[in-house]
Amino acid sequence: MSAEEHPQSNPLIPKQSRTPYHISGKPEKQDLVDEYKGKNLDALRTPALIIDRAVFARNCAKMHEHAKALGARFRAHVKSHKTPEGTRLQLLSNADETHSIVVSTVMEVCEVFRAGLMADGTVKDVLYGLPMAPNKIADLSALTDELSAVGASMRILIDHPDQVKVIEAWESTKANHRKWSVFIKVDCGNHRRAGLKPDSPAFEHLVRSVLDSPSISLYGFYTHAGHSYASTSFAEASDFLLAEVNAVNSAAALALSIIANTPGMPDQKEPFVLSVGATPTAHAATEDLKARVEAGLKGVLELHAGNYPLLDLQQLNTGLITHRDIAQRVLATVISYYPGRGEDGSDEAMCDAGALAMSKDTGPRPGYGDVIGKPWRLSRVAQEHGILTMMSPASFELGPLQGDGSLKLGDMVQIVGQHACLTLAGYPWYYVVDSDVNDANVVVDVWVPWKGW
Repeated sequence: MSAEEHPQSNPLIPKQSRTPYHISGKPEKQDLVDEYKGKNLDALRTPALIIDRAVFARNCAKMHEHAKALGARFRAHVKSHKTPEGTRLQLLSNADETHSIVVSTVMEVCEVFRAGLMADGTVKDVLYGLPMAPNKIADLSALTDELSAVGASMRILIDHPDQVKVIEAWESTKANHRKWSVFIKVDCGNHRRAGLKPDSPAFEHLVRSVLDSPSISLYGFYTHAGHSYASTSFAEASDFLLAEVNAVNSAAALALSIIANTPGMPDQKEPFVLSVGATPTAHAATEDLKARVEAGLKGVLELHAGNYPLLDLQQLNTGLITHRDIAQRVLATVISYYPGRGEDGSDEAMCDAGALAMSKDTGPRPGYGDVIGKPWRLSRVAQEHGILTMMSPASFELGPLQGDGSLKLGDMVQIVGQHACLTLAGYPWYYVVDSDVNDANVVVDVWVPWKGW
């Protein structure tokens, strides 16, 4: 999957960078399994990232049920865990199966391919979920060929007419021309991510550029309500979901109108794919909403999400999940204790999980993480350590309470952080337990995530 070399004769095509998948060293899974399988969690070096496979799998099945209830296809985002094992569970659950994924890095595409997930038919459709950088077009072009050879499709995301020009410039250098399959990214109200508002002149100009291009095939419209993480109820998340659907549907209606009213422009052969979703809005997908979203739909609905197998405090705050649905936590050790040091005279403790182990993401809840079974919160972090402070009983949700809730030097604690996607990024491997097999305190597998861009 080497990137194609290209002479620097076209100013739209910069020098091409390479995805170093062939030298991206990572630990050997079998070595880790041989070392850790069967060990209790109290034998692990901390900080350590723990995933409960049973909960992860249940969450994947629930999401398939949500998509079916909405009458939608499902596309799984794999960027949160970045592992072949997690990807298989996302796509093949005991409720349904799907074969479409979203990735956030070119490295993820390379690693999904290298893991054999395309060759065995698990993955058949890949969307690179960022607007394409011009210096990555060679890699993405080569990957498109590699995927096609095993019967899989590669799609990209665009939100600016200059991206269309880059694709056309690239194809002008080729003897055999292809049409790139693209989603146009739609802004559904966030205004802080990729995408354009569907009622804006800029969006119409982009759609016309795509439809006029000899190098692009418009596959559909994609939106993500990142601001739905502020939801605190099912009703709020439902409203965000409806806003997502309305945004992509308006975009598709505009495209169909342009096609119908432009002499000589060929008709759309396949319905546009209208891809919507974020973990909160996907959790709000129900049969009750199906009739509301299907009315006047200008394409085929697709639901996407990524955080949902793992979950975290941000998702807990939406009110759409319970603490029992959270599949990941950080195992840490109490390394010091400070009686009465808190501002209100309460005790504090120090643990060996800091900003690199937890991330510095915050959320509506205070601090950087809550301790499972103990009324303690990770309130402050430095690079390699964190300060645990006592919380009020009313704030404690990650029960049931273990013992009297106190801590002492040497105790191991399990901490649920604010945002699982960034927390997992700090770890070279994840220890996997399974609450369907034992009490979730024994390692049954080790997952090694993909690293790099």
